[in-house]
Amino acid sequence: MSDPRTTPSIFTRGAVDLSALRPAAPAKPAAPSRPATPAADPAAGAPGPVPGVTPETIIDVTEADFQAVLERSLTTPVLLDFWADWCDPCKKLSPVLERLAAEYGGAWILGKVNVDLNPRLAQVFRVQGIPQVTAVIGGQPVEGFSGVLPEAQIRQYIDAVLKAAGVDVATPEDPRLDAADDALMTGDLDAAEAAYRKILAESPADAAAESGLAQVELYRRISGVDPASALAKAAADPDDVAAQRLAADIEVLSGQAPEAYARLVALVKRTSGEEREAVRKHLLSLFIVAGPDDPAVAGARRALASALF
Repeated sequence: MSDPRTTPSIFTRGAVDLSALRPAAPAKPAAPSRPATPAADPAAGAPGPVPGVTPETIIDVTEADFQAVLERSLTTPVLLDFWADWCDPCKKLSPVLERLAAEYGGAWILGKVNVDLNPRLAQVFRVQGIPQVTAVIGGQPVEGFSGVLPEAQIRQYIDAVLKAAGVDVATPEDPRLDAADDALMTGDLDAAEAAYRKILAESPADAAAESGLAQVELYRRISGVDPASALAKAAADPDDVAAQRLAADIEVLSGQAPEAYARLVALVKRTSGEEREAVRKHLLSLFIVAGPDDPAVAGARRALASALF
């Protein structure tokens, strides 16, 4: 995802004047609307508290205390969630944002803005529809989004905001992927497939989910197969396409992926037409199992290209 400070923004239509929201008197602390979530441990180097802002990861933001929020954004990115009681989509987005705020452990602050109670804030941030999420980094607003997005896209946006703010934090594990992997490891292939497909429906380029789904298909192909017999059959008939593909599957699951790739590349050279295309697609599916960063895959791709052309 691109850096939100360098992409077209709703704020490029004119400067956002935040000065009108700065009260002459000292700001009052924001009152939490839910149990406090502990912020990152100050002893671990987390920014210290700013006057007027409590050290929670989720706060209510009002016009009266917005100056304190701006000051907090100098050290910790703030994501403003503009919502209202009557807004049904808000009721879907807000719980996701609140859970992620707690999950990131104080790396960013979620500021809840009720637009009915704070119309000037809604006006300043040019809120035309809710829910709307806008980040504030270093006292300045940056590009946000409107409406309800899939959780994967929200995570991408948050990570881009953190990167733009120079916050170095480990990206939390995706619980959806953990659940899918657990199903795969326990042999519940149907549940694993459904979980991986759901992730890919929300994030089509998720390499981990693509790999997981390819592993599901691989396990199904070798279900009930005797490895020794399958390898012996492939050795006895090098031109048996089905036997060679099955042998390659077994080799991949046995930790012999380079041998599997070499087997199928050699088969590509000896076949033509539909058989050759079937072998090529099978080899590509094994590349997906390994993932795009596997060095063995890079070499095998070059060998495949040479065999094809």
